[in-house]
Amino acid sequence: MNGSRACLDVCSRRLYCLRLTALICFLSSGCGFPHDESENIWEQYGPRPGNFDKPSAIPFLKTAWARQEEWPGWRGPRGDGTSLEAGIPTRWNTRESVVWRAAIPGKGHSSPIVWKDQVFLTTCLEAEEKRTLLCLSRSDGKFLWEREVLHAPLEQKHELNSFASSTPVTDGRHVWVTFLDVSHMRVACFDFAGNLVWDRSPGEFYSKHGFCSSPVLYRDMVIVNGDQDAAAWIVALDKETGAERWRADRPNRTRSYCTPLVIEAGGRTQLVLSGSKCVASYDPDTGKQIWIVDGPTEQFVSSLVYGDGVLFMTAGFPTYHLMGILPTGTGEVTHSHVLWHDTKCADYVPSPIAFDKYFYFVNDNGIAGCVVAKTGQRLWTERLGKHHSASPVSAGGCLYFPDDSGTTYVLRAGPKFEIVSKNRLEDECYASPAIAHGLLFIRTLHSVWCIGDKRP
Repeated sequence: MNGSRACLDVCSRRLYCLRLTALICFLSSGCGFPHDESENIWEQYGPRPGNFDKPSAIPFLKTAWARQEEWPGWRGPRGDGTSLEAGIPTRWNTRESVVWRAAIPGKGHSSPIVWKDQVFLTTCLEAEEKRTLLCLSRSDGKFLWEREVLHAPLEQKHELNSFASSTPVTDGRHVWVTFLDVSHMRVACFDFAGNLVWDRSPGEFYSKHGFCSSPVLYRDMVIVNGDQDAAAWIVALDKETGAERWRADRPNRTRSYCTPLVIEAGGRTQLVLSGSKCVASYDPDTGKQIWIVDGPTEQFVSSLVYGDGVLFMTAGFPTYHLMGILPTGTGEVTHSHVLWHDTKCADYVPSPIAFDKYFYFVNDNGIAGCVVAKTGQRLWTERLGKHHSASPVSAGGCLYFPDDSGTTYVLRAGPKFEIVSKNRLEDECYASPAIAHGLLFIRTLHSVWCIGDKRP
């Protein structure tokens, strides 16, 4: 009889561990329950078996099941700023939780990307008119190599732009970068040893505010957005050779700087982006347009995000908008698939972020907000920094919002406004952070900082 009870107790413990494991995986995905509902989660997973203590079990399970990801391009592995990792630091300064700091030559607003032990980013040596690709060691920040991509006169740009604003992208074998060779876009491919594989110009490019077009990868193609004040296009190039695979016309001919996002919605794969007086969806295999929403303004900078079945847009110039779009239509869907539309405290440059059933954003002037994805209901509006250019990232149920002064505001994700910490690096910051291998990477004006527990 005692043996049967012992067997049942072991089985009970194992079953409870499996349930907890599933819970931790779910919470670590960044799509967990709101913070104020966390205590109710335990009741959903049944009574705890004897001697199985919740506080002691959770750290073990989080450690065992925390996912480590690469950060391969603009806004990470899903292109939306989210990380599935847990244990990312929420408190740091110039002396604490700094694994390493690497001084970066030149200037640029591009984000660092991370693949295994290599960190890549672009910069511009303005006095020498050189645009370069840098490779650093993730372990200690030492420079592994530097390659000149372009040597050409500096283009005209907006004062808040840079000459190295496009974030690179990698598939773990090659790295693709984009720059403007005055009047022509340039796309170049390097291998991980820094050898040039190919260099192509997909066409002319004109914009009085400068250039930013971060490439994205889809299957065996690298896709770049060419919205501009002339004949505009989106183009897909072969990853291996640079040969053109397809080209989609952008008829409104208006400069915008939005990186496309690949999503699964409406039973199909879609390449979605705002820009050039519209929000539109394309088939990423062919470039054929699926649907389009006209407007609601002329120029766009921020990328879209997708959550709870809704596509979220923030824009723009000369008017400012927040919009929730149902990405399931075909053709012209301006009056049929816009779920909600708001203009209060909308932002232009920083991209938003999604968590659970909420969207979060911060506008250029530092006013942050949270809305319900399906309805647009405003849950809170609060001030963060004085001015924001970088886009937020998320990990472990927290949202990270850097401002231009180098202070990162860490917020608790959920329906209530809660500041976890404010962390200052005492240097200007215009680049969006990266998260990989349990570490937070922040590019400031003069350095790249690796934030963690000093065990990369």
